[in-house]
Amino acid sequence: MSTPNDLRGSAPLDELDRRLLDVLKTDARISNAALADAVGVAPSTAHTRLRALIDRGVVTGFLTSVDQTSLGLPLQAIVGVTLRPGARQASIAEFSDAVRRLPQVLQVFFVGGQDDFLVHIAVADSSAVRTFVVDHLSAQPSVASTRTSIVFDYHRNGVAASFR
Repeated sequence: MSTPNDLRGSAPLDELDRRLLDVLKTDARISNAALADAVGVAPSTAHTRLRALIDRGVVTGFLTSVDQTSLGLPLQAIVGVTLRPGARQASIAEFSDAVRRLPQVLQVFFVGGQDDFLVHIAVADSSAVRTFVVDHLSAQPSVASTRTSIVFDYHRNGVAASFR
């Protein structure tokens, strides 16, 4: 008996799957009837196809986008983090696990290039950015350096699922 995880990648996406995903990226709360209308199929077809996308692991969830300013967190920053050489595998896992639990953190990216991680945070003001970097990042023994960039504006086309 197969489970939904066994179905991942079992069939390529066709044009209808892609149209459904395009609509859902814009409005994940759209009703099934409106989704069907938007892509030009019967509601039963839209429902069946969406269920198949979920079962195959193509759609991994439906997220809520929160206006951080309304939470009193109007300043966002991306902090590039470089870890010290030596015992890299352990320090990568430990750093990632520790940082992703911090309430200021919106996203954590493990990347290749100049930085090892990019940490996206939302905080109240510039002194909170400083406190976050000094107390939560630079204080970790595995961290060699940080580089902070303030986010002025951004546009998101979609939300990618975790690689794990």
